[in-house]
Amino acid sequence: MKHSLYYLIAAFLPVMFAGCESELDRFPKDRLTPDTFFKTGAECELYTSDFYTLFPDGSDIYGEGADIISKTSLSQEVMGTRTVPATSSTWTWTKLRDINFFLEHSHNCTDEDQRLKYEGIARFFRAYFYFEKVKRYGDVPWVDKALDSSSDELYMGRAPRKEIIRHIFEDLDFAIKNIGASKELYRVSKWTALALKSRVALFEGTFRKYHGIDGWEDILKICAEASSEFISNSGYSISNSGSTPYLTLFSNLKADGTEFVLARAYNSDIGLRHDANGYVTSMSMGRPGLLKDIADMYLMTDGTPFTSRPGYETMSLPDQSKNRDKRFAQTFRTPGYKRIGESALSAPNLSVCETGYQPVKYLQAAKYDSYNASMVDLPIFRAAEVYLNFAEAKAELGTLTQADIDRAIKPLRDRAGVANLSLSKANTSPDPYLSDPLTGYVNVKGDNKGVILEIRRERTVELIMEGFRYWDIMRWHEGQRFERPFIGLYFPGEGEYDLNADGKPDVCIWSGSKPATSATNSYELEKEIFLTGKTSGNIILHTDYPRKWTDPRDYLYPVPTDDRILTQGAITQNPGWTDGLSF
Repeated sequence: MKHSLYYLIAAFLPVMFAGCESELDRFPKDRLTPDTFFKTGAECELYTSDFYTLFPDGSDIYGEGADIISKTSLSQEVMGTRTVPATSSTWTWTKLRDINFFLEHSHNCTDEDQRLKYEGIARFFRAYFYFEKVKRYGDVPWVDKALDSSSDELYMGRAPRKEIIRHIFEDLDFAIKNIGASKELYRVSKWTALALKSRVALFEGTFRKYHGIDGWEDILKICAEASSEFISNSGYSISNSGSTPYLTLFSNLKADGTEFVLARAYNSDIGLRHDANGYVTSMSMGRPGLLKDIADMYLMTDGTPFTSRPGYETMSLPDQSKNRDKRFAQTFRTPGYKRIGESALSAPNLSVCETGYQPVKYLQAAKYDSYNASMVDLPIFRAAEVYLNFAEAKAELGTLTQADIDRAIKPLRDRAGVANLSLSKANTSPDPYLSDPLTGYVNVKGDNKGVILEIRRERTVELIMEGFRYWDIMRWHEGQRFERPFIGLYFPGEGEYDLNADGKPDVCIWSGSKPATSATNSYELEKEIFLTGKTSGNIILHTDYPRKWTDPRDYLYPVPTDDRILTQGAITQNPGWTDGLSF
């Protein structure tokens, strides 16, 4: 249970250091103080375990929506309806003070190796903390000490994002050097820090490139170098065992340490559970489903685009599923799918999936379907992301070679049963589907356009439902994708439909008088189900939600007004956001 320590420690720390929070300037004599703590590695571990609560929880990982998964309600970000808040849970600094507090007192530890290790872990989390802030807000205040009530820094303004990124890399380099190279599935290691360095550099490098900020080349070189070191020296690889390796990777109760660099642990014995099963099997949790244009991105096994097949727009789900990238059938219900522990085939259920493309990623046996009963470990960092970061960074830099593709993309495609990516073919003939303003990315230019688009395809299907997509859209400057129609499966009209090719109807679509049917679900046209052509077409969703993306405003979040008032305008507002304040 050591790996679960960071989930339990939060209840103890407020008691242990109550003086840190309730009285900034002194420590009660009946409580532990910095002078009497942090003297051993065990005490340093105990305190730094609380930092793990910075990582996303289950719903933040498997519950992503953005422009790939549609749910019954859309986020304010996608709808374009955000307003400037008075306060926000994402503009909070308590955890940063805890980290800086530790760094100021870790010198108490007399074991230098242990001290450096836990200072490295603390600086890893400071880097992680600030990366999340930069993604949302751009420029933010830089604070590297624990502030008290008289600190002038309480009223400081925002530092430029470039300065923050520089500090992030300094912290990560220290962490990489000092934490230690042993693999730790549930604890931060050198390789976790290297993976975070790769993630930060890819985000910042591509954000700068596509948002017209200079210095992007140097940042992407950092990404390529960090990713290359990870691939060469970490010992992590792409797990490819069993008949359904991608599906198995995410449905194991215990994370696969072959590929998972850092996992979030769950265990019902100590009350640690999430709701991935309920999320994709319940009618009351948003009815998540893959959108059609993303489903169409999955390649054929020979490496050719599905969208190059005649009539792909109107194919039934069984026909769509033939000879496709194996991740298609290992991420969503297609013909032949059986739930873990069951012998019966399971068809997509439109009552719990509003698009018809029903997710199975993270889905375990039916006994875990009750509320908050799932126990599969969830990924925080895994090797596949770093492989993709490497390929994308080098493609954006114009230095990608076929050998690089063989090193980073081929292992993912081998697991998916898809032919390898050809650099020359991709750049000679960029996929028009991925270039189209409605289904692809409009801002990719230059000689490497084709391979950049293909790497984006690979990233989309490999990392789906892992919390990356919204931020990928932000860094690629493609927020206008949120405005496009959200559509699902195609139906040619009224009638019964067998979605998993088992000879039994799963859906009945009707108008007028409801027919007798043995289908699992029955829907009346224009009342319970809506199609793009009224009487035929794709399921269309959210037509009653006007969506408007405002460029450049919506690429950053608004700063809460309470903090602007507290600093008398030293904290400035992000461009395009109006908060009614005169400074």
